[in-house]
Amino acid sequence: MSGNTNKTGIIIACAACGEKFNDLTPLATCSKCGGLLDITPALPALCSEKLQNLFDSRVSIGAMRGSAASRSGVWRFRELVLPITDAEIVSHPEGNTPLLERPAVSKYAGVKNLLMKHEGFNPSGSFKDRGMTVAVTQAKRCGATAIACASTGNTSSSLAAYGAQAGIPALVMVPAGRISMGKLAQTVAYGARTLLVRGDFDDCLRLVRESSEKLGVYLANSLNPFRIEGQKTIMFELLQQLAWQSPDWVALPAGNLGNTSAFGKALREAQSLGLIKRIPRLLSVQASGAAPFAHDFADNFAKRTSVRAETIATAIRIGDPASWDRAVSAIRFTNGVVASVSDEQIMQAKQVIDASGVGCEPASAASVAGVRELVARGIIAPHERVVAVLTGHILKDPEKLLNTTNAHGHAAANAPIEIDATLAAVERVLQTATKARN
Repeated sequence: MSGNTNKTGIIIACAACGEKFNDLTPLATCSKCGGLLDITPALPALCSEKLQNLFDSRVSIGAMRGSAASRSGVWRFRELVLPITDAEIVSHPEGNTPLLERPAVSKYAGVKNLLMKHEGFNPSGSFKDRGMTVAVTQAKRCGATAIACASTGNTSSSLAAYGAQAGIPALVMVPAGRISMGKLAQTVAYGARTLLVRGDFDDCLRLVRESSEKLGVYLANSLNPFRIEGQKTIMFELLQQLAWQSPDWVALPAGNLGNTSAFGKALREAQSLGLIKRIPRLLSVQASGAAPFAHDFADNFAKRTSVRAETIATAIRIGDPASWDRAVSAIRFTNGVVASVSDEQIMQAKQVIDASGVGCEPASAASVAGVRELVARGIIAPHERVVAVLTGHILKDPEKLLNTTNAHGHAAANAPIEIDATLAAVERVLQTATKARN
């Protein structure tokens, strides 16, 4: 084992060669073979009912008072994440995101019981905050002098926010001209040093990995096993919100495959602890222009492929997913499915979600579009209970909202209308709107 300090009881080991590391390691990948690191938590010696009661008690106790960590929807599950004290934790707080039900979205997807777990309610507007609170906490614990990530936007804004809170300089690398202004504005505002790389996300990730290895900066991408530990609390929290009764399916957008990996890990642990009685099936949904994992699934994961990614869903515009191995394990464990949907399907689903008063960034809508696709293919039955994860806030991609043409290039029904400053002009608009609704 590299070093001998371990105050938390967690086990950190390379999934490829088995090399072990202490719990203060700054490494994101194995120093011996370059493989991905896995974390095995020191599972609490409590029966399932007592553990459920412990987690449930923290919802009411921490909701209105106490430290940020005690109010966090991530650190509520600290025994399964990283068992440390509040004083060591960097938390906004994050988590505590809602499960939303909208009949119009259920009808569109073709299932009677669809819920949306909206991770856009996190502090920086995406699910990334769940992983980042743990990754930056670990960076602080191991004395990191700088933290870095490659990003299509959401990771960069989250890293910048948590780095600022921890007082650790943050360096982010994003594809030049291929990041939304909303995400870039957040990153700059939070004070991160932002590098616009002439290339795509995969070029950025290669560069940040080299910077970690050669320059010693702490790598905070989803390669980092502590990111996975935080992101798996999405699954713990939605199970808790369902009174620990598993849905039939959990659908999620799939880009770098960190969430697919994290959800599979969460379900393994929840089953082993007796928190749930059955395993829901995972549906990982990629955009058809960035769908190497879906291609590999169709070939029974016989080999790993990569593509030059291109999709309107910038958050999942990734052609060579870093967490491929972990995600394959998650899909196999849950008898899951990997599907791809077109940009047109994504934007149609987004229009329905937005019009329901919920709203999300384009990549988020891939989950609902994927459910609709699998219902049409007869894989998901209309009576099954489905949770679709929305990963980012509607204002993450404001450019897409301001595009007033629909998927077919025609003027959108709700495009802004310029009128004369007269009551008659307002009346004409109201009459048109009433006719359209009827």
